[in-house]
Amino acid sequence: MSSPRILILYYSTYGHVETMAEAIALGVRDAGAQADIRRVPELVPEDAAKANGFKLDQKAPIAQPSELVNYDGIIVGGPTRFGRLPAQLANFFDQTGGLWLKGALIGKVGAAFTSTGSQHGGQETTLYSILSNLIHHGMVITGLPYSFQGQLTNSEISGGAPYGATTIAGPDGSRQVSENERDGGRFLGKHVADIAARLVK
Repeated sequence: MSSPRILILYYSTYGHVETMAEAIALGVRDAGAQADIRRVPELVPEDAAKANGFKLDQKAPIAQPSELVNYDGIIVGGPTRFGRLPAQLANFFDQTGGLWLKGALIGKVGAAFTSTGSQHGGQETTLYSILSNLIHHGMVITGLPYSFQGQLTNSEISGGAPYGATTIAGPDGSRQVSENERDGGRFLGKHVADIAARLVK
């Protein structure tokens, strides 16, 4: 049996989601699976992105919708935009209609992760809005189970939801991903890879 291939597909404005993607990839590799990190294209004009402090030097290659069929699991992440997925991710999934028509992603494992500016900034609704794309593609969806004990912490401010791994960036983006949030991402990556391994024949 070959080890599963897992894609971590993301959009990150200021680098928080990028950091979570890297943590998730570590978890995938912990499970003995292959992890590829890809990002979707930026839609904001470069001059405007630079003027607003976007992190444009991200090392992950740009993904193509056609590549999704090559993976056994796909973990999708992006920051919240008014409680929903960002336009960059929506634009990418709008280009997967041909894959949907063929049923090309049916049976693959799917999961989500996000970043918000505050503890109650729309994490769960954003995760749902990402997951709805995967559900329409017929993917097998998983969240971040409570066997990740970091979800139960109340000794510190922390992201984490049963619907996916999350982080809190702060209103000005200055808060960095915490150790507990990284652990949640790593747990999610391993969890998805373990499920994909059971499904790969």
